[in-house]
Amino acid sequence: MRPRAPLDTETSLFADELRRAGHVVHTPDLFDGRTFETIDEGVGYAEQVGFGDLIDRGAQTVAGLPGDLIYAGFSLGVLPAQKLAQTRSGARGALLYYSCVPVSEFSAAWPDDVPVQVHGMDADPIFVGEGDIDAARALVESTDAAELFLYPGDQHYFADSSLPSYDAEAAALSLHRTLVFLHSTA
Repeated sequence: MRPRAPLDTETSLFADELRRAGHVVHTPDLFDGRTFETIDEGVGYAEQVGFGDLIDRGAQTVAGLPGDLIYAGFSLGVLPAQKLAQTRSGARGALLYYSCVPVSEFSAAWPDDVPVQVHGMDADPIFVGEGDIDAARALVESTDAAELFLYPGDQHYFADSSLPSYDAEAAALSLHRTLVFLHSTA
C-alpha cells in the first residue's frame, strides 16, 4: 500500500464523484497532512492525538460554513460527521461510511429531522467486529430517519478504487444510494 492518510485518496475520489454530480463538497484534513502505510498506523496516530481532538478539528472546519449541511465521513471521519449531524443546528443529513458510534456519544437521541445513511460491509472486521454495526442497527431502530446499507464482503475501504480492498459493485451501489439521498434532501 502506498503511503497516504487514511481516507485521503478515498475522500477525494468520492468527493470528485459528488462534485461531478453538481454538489459542493468540503474535505477537511483531520490528520494534519500526515500519511500512514496502514489503517492501524492511522488509528495509532488518532489515539496519540486523541479522538476528541480529531472530532474538534472536524467541527472547526465547518465553523465558517452555514449550518444547513449534509455531513459525511469515512471510517474515523465518521466521528466528526456524526457529531455535527447530531448536534449542529440546521443539519440536513448525514452519510456515514464504514463506521457508526452509539448516538449517546454525542447527544441523547438522533434528531428526528436529520436523515442518515450508514454504509458498511456485512463481514468487515472493523465495522462488524468493533461494534459499529450494532450502533448502526440501534440508530435505525431509534428513528425513522435512518437507513443501514450492508454490502456483502469483508473489506473496510471498499469504495476506494486506489486500494486492493476496492469492490466495484459495492462502491457503485453506495455512490448511487448517496446521490439519491443527496437529491432527496435538497
